[in-house]
Amino acid sequence: MARTQGTRPRRVRLWRWRRNPLRRRSDLVEAWLVLAALVLALLLGVFSGLTAAAAVDGSLAERRERTTPVTAVLAEDAAGLSAPVTENGDGGVWARVRWTASDGTDRTGRAEVDPGSRAGTKVTVWTDPAGRLVSAPPEGAEARFQSVMAGTTVAVASGGLVLLGGRLVRARLHLRRLAEWEEEWRRVEPSWRRRMTG
Repeated sequence: MARTQGTRPRRVRLWRWRRNPLRRRSDLVEAWLVLAALVLALLLGVFSGLTAAAAVDGSLAERRERTTPVTAVLAEDAAGLSAPVTENGDGGVWARVRWTASDGTDRTGRAEVDPGSRAGTKVTVWTDPAGRLVSAPPEGAEARFQSVMAGTTVAVASGGLVLLGGRLVRARLHLRRLAEWEEEWRRVEPSWRRRMTG
């Protein structure tokens, strides 16, 4: 590897860990603080991320258990509807459907159906224990994606908070070190000034 003039190879600076006369106690405390913050951020991030992912996965599983797929019949043509496309962008439209609840009563409501469906077409809708229409619970890849995203978000947030806390403590240490240097300079300056001015 060729070196250009004026550049030095980069070395890892671990001077706070080595014994030397310039290292102060606050330098060693800062080095341990940085190491502890990194380890704690990693451990807390992994633990909280896994916990959040498991909680979301459990919540989705509970939601799947509480909802029931029911066969419904379109009460109107979906082809001529001017209803907007559904929010999730999958191309469905809202149409009126009719179904029989678990208690035997006939119910009607609006559900997402394929555009172009005719009245009388059988569609699957999801209901809660009270027989009301609900959205289909996420399954498969969508459920895994939601769990992974929740875990990742919580892991990054909790790890970031630990690192931010470590940074704030380091800032306080730095201010304390500056105050110590200023105090030491007040003691040294008179003799230094006498030597310089003669």
